[in-house]
Amino acid sequence: MIPVSERGPSMQPATQYAKSGDVHIAYQVFGNGPINLVMVPGFVSNVENYWDQPDFARFLNRLASYARVVTFDKRGTGGSDRVPELPGLDVRMDDLRAVMDANGMEQAALLGISEGAPLSAIFAATYPDRCRALVLYGSFSRFSYWFPTDEALAAFFVYVDNAWGTGGSVQRFAPSHADDAAFQRWWARNERLGANPTAVKALMQMNSQIEIGGILPAVRVPTLVIHRSEDQVVNVAGGRDVAARIPGARLLELPGSDHIFYLGDNAEEIADAIEEFLTGSRGAVAIDRVLATVMFTDIVGSTEKAAELGDRRWRHLLDDHHAIIRRVLTQFRGREVKTTGDGFFATFDGPARGVRCACAIAQEIRPLGIEIRAGLHTGECEMMGDDVGGIAVHIGARVAALAAASEVLVSGTVKDLVAGSGLRFDPRGNRALKGIPGEWQIFAAGG
Repeated sequence: MIPVSERGPSMQPATQYAKSGDVHIAYQVFGNGPINLVMVPGFVSNVENYWDQPDFARFLNRLASYARVVTFDKRGTGGSDRVPELPGLDVRMDDLRAVMDANGMEQAALLGISEGAPLSAIFAATYPDRCRALVLYGSFSRFSYWFPTDEALAAFFVYVDNAWGTGGSVQRFAPSHADDAAFQRWWARNERLGANPTAVKALMQMNSQIEIGGILPAVRVPTLVIHRSEDQVVNVAGGRDVAARIPGARLLELPGSDHIFYLGDNAEEIADAIEEFLTGSRGAVAIDRVLATVMFTDIVGSTEKAAELGDRRWRHLLDDHHAIIRRVLTQFRGREVKTTGDGFFATFDGPARGVRCACAIAQEIRPLGIEIRAGLHTGECEMMGDDVGGIAVHIGARVAALAAASEVLVSGTVKDLVAGSGLRFDPRGNRALKGIPGEWQIFAAGG
């Protein structure tokens, strides 16, 4: 897995509450762009948990670069009030209007995600003066595009009864991250913070009544419908149906099986399409190409160690781990680019410093009772603001994945560039790196 950036808790917008009748609706507002944009969530959500998932945080920051954004939790979910009975889409429209009113938004574009798409479409048809544009992702006009049979829904209820909160549903919602332990942990937390099992089942019973095909021709605002062709949650036929029924709607069908819009190989293309549709142009991305050494680290056996220690002691251990790595990075002039729960991605302007930094980290981490593995590669990188991209990043991540406990592996490129530095290397042979053409010489750094 290639680690991605995360936005720390201190960077979160404040959660506030809008009053919708007697119900408090949790929301966040962020960004200073000229466009008002309300993101209407799918299924269950928790606005505070969004920012702990790096890809999601990056997507939200992208929206904030050109819009004033409001995100909210529907009543009965997330930080919003729990209610005795979950309402239909008409009452949920009141909640949407309440968060717009609370932020002085007379008019806004709506970004409806999955189950939030029908709600957004109804709102646009009912209040066309308050909806300047509509973007629908993973949408459907009737519930059967989501669960085609009663048996399929019953099987989901079995999951809710027996495994809700484990993150097991990531297999369907994000197949590309099915083997990503860090993402599954976050997804499990998202399930738990989004709604309890009883509320989930009540919500799905309400959703099973969704049938809005008849009102879609009444949507008269500019509309973009985005759907992945192999979506494992909502069949692409649902998005095609919605686009066909809304006059003048544009359908953007992309490859992929992830239902989650901020994940997958074309997540950036989705973000581009949304920005271009809402603003008329895609934002300019300043890219500087520089030669840099990339370093990836992660904790060996982190899942087992976390289970052994329990949540509190594991969190304290991670705090110590992070502090050591950041101190050593400063010592060797490394720049932290991104971090996941138990891994770091950093860059160096000199490969020797990068190798020495990785070796120092491996040594200094051991007294904590854990071991890290690390991998480094030097190549041309794309520097995009605080982010770093390019094939060199992928190679570095793949090299790290080959390392054993307390081992620092480097590509042949790094070894060649540090000749004369006094660093020693042991050959590990030619290895194929997943997704990277050819074979690569790999070496273990000896300090």
